Amino acid sequence: MVGRLIETEACVAEGADWLARTEPRFAHALEQTGPLPLRRKPDGFAQLLSAIVSQQVSVASARAIWGKLEEAGAVTPDAVWACGQDGLRDLGLSRQKARYACALAEASIDYDALRDEPDDEVIKTLTAVTGVGVWTAEIYAMFSLGRADVFAPGDLALQESARMLFDLPERPKEKPLRQMAEAWSPWRSVAARALWAYYHVAKDREGIA
Repeated sequence: MVGRLIETEACVAEGADWLARTEPRFAHALEQTGPLPLRRKPDGFAQLLSAIVSQQVSVASARAIWGKLEEAGAVTPDAVWACGQDGLRDLGLSRQKARYACALAEASIDYDALRDEPDDEVIKTLTAVTGVGVWTAEIYAMFSLGRADVFAPGDLALQESARMLFDLPERPKEKPLRQMAEAWSPWRSVAARALWAYYHVAKDREGIA
């Protein structure tokens, strides 16, 4: 069963209000971050391909490579398959990412059907594809499908932000942070937005200091 969806800024604000009432640390964070962003993105093949392109490279590099793919029209399953791994490498993808892109094209995921699948089934379907890890699948569920109760505890910025906000002795690993986030259900996706926003506020403050 698909739960609550985040479709507007009002949805994000509702989740933020709930978090602030439920957990004083979030109230503190939100006082500093201000309103949280919606961050909704389209769903579909191109979004996941873009996530693969962005893995372990700088934002600038990812944008440059994505620009080449778009210019070549290689952002659909058929076009990626037609390019093949060699063609994708000519457009700037590494050997590994070219293989991942072809695996995604070959997977024939029904992206429309994913909109009606429960969160755990979405994650299961996406992570079955070579090159799509749990973090990528959770981010897709959060922002491309608008799921309100998905978290991405493997994200280093979320881990560091949780450490700072909750005054933890060390950055929590993925498993303990996932357990910690259970208390933020049914608005874990908004909790993630709050932690990302707080991370940037805290890091900016450190930079000024």
